Amino acid sequence: MAATMDWAATRRRFHLPDGVIYLDGNSLGPLPVAAAERVRRTVQDEWGEMLIRGWNEAGWMDWPARLGDRIGRLIGAAPGSVVVGDTLSIKVYQALASALEMRPDRRVILSDSGNFPTDLYMAEGLIASLGRGHELRVVAPGDVAEAIDADVAVLMLTTVDYRTGRMHDMAALSEAARAAGAVTIWDLAHSAGAHEVDLAGVGADFAVGCTYKYFNAGPGAPAFIYVRPDLQEEVRPALAGWLGHEAPFAFDPSYRPGRGIERMRVGTPPVLQLAALEAALDVWDDVDMAALRARSLELSERFAAGVAARCPELVPALPPEVARGSQVSFRHPEGYAIMQALIADGVIGDFRAPDILRFGFTPLYLSEADVDAALDRLERIVTGATWDRPEFRARKAVT
Repeated sequence: MAATMDWAATRRRFHLPDGVIYLDGNSLGPLPVAAAERVRRTVQDEWGEMLIRGWNEAGWMDWPARLGDRIGRLIGAAPGSVVVGDTLSIKVYQALASALEMRPDRRVILSDSGNFPTDLYMAEGLIASLGRGHELRVVAPGDVAEAIDADVAVLMLTTVDYRTGRMHDMAALSEAARAAGAVTIWDLAHSAGAHEVDLAGVGADFAVGCTYKYFNAGPGAPAFIYVRPDLQEEVRPALAGWLGHEAPFAFDPSYRPGRGIERMRVGTPPVLQLAALEAALDVWDDVDMAALRARSLELSERFAAGVAARCPELVPALPPEVARGSQVSFRHPEGYAIMQALIADGVIGDFRAPDILRFGFTPLYLSEADVDAALDRLERIVTGATWDRPEFRARKAVT
């Protein structure tokens, strides 16, 4: 049973600009109030006063594993199975390269057309680099289960479709992959911090994710990688970084993989971003994930029902019976202009090509009042066609 949460209290832990309704935490989370002070302390008191001693005295070197364990608690991962650092693209590459090596007699990487492009790009690049005849096989989201066969080396999926919000059944697909002898890689970019995830329970082999969306660690915040505990000593990192070495400060000329999840470290920890992440994760100490999911569905369903009643021109990107993450998406041929007009009116969502308006619902700082106010402004813009202006049609670099 989900615990009772005081959502008004969690809202007070975020800085939210006056007059703004923020429905884009699924792309970049807002600033936790404590993060600014934590980063200031890291800059002034640690870097400023300790200088290089901060690696030892402030514990910077240990942050990737320590913060990895804090994230692990929120995604159903055992202690010592998650490490933080580098970018999501790097972590996808690491996981995929290691997974392919675990199945040397197979050549198919199976993914779906709802996967985030960077995951597919990394697969294409790795295939070209390896030159061993691997194939990236991309199917429709609903066809994944049927496509899992004895040729598949790796099943690589993003749990929640970044455009439509469609949610895969992690447990069922992980079991199907396991039965077929395939390795699983789950991208949790739109799941970690959005809904309950049980990596250990579903038997996931690898998982990756970012911390700048639902975990609210700030733009450019580092990614994380999970490796199933019993696989960690078997995995050989394709990116054999200095900090993934068994003894980095022995300065050996040849690589020896670190123990357990430590071998998945690559580059120098981004200390300032990790300071922000540490403060951001403090918010999660008292959050019940079941309650978070229930509240997210309440808010998103309230918004979806309101749009259906007041803005029927916006077509749901998913049929109502399909499970979705913590977002609601709609299609409209003028979706970009509508979203720009809405942002100008103080409701921030985002647009995904070719025609999707995307709205994220994060209970940590959103309320029913926010949902209703957003609906009022959206209805005014759509029914009055106030979006039909040159400044709203002009495409910006980030949509």
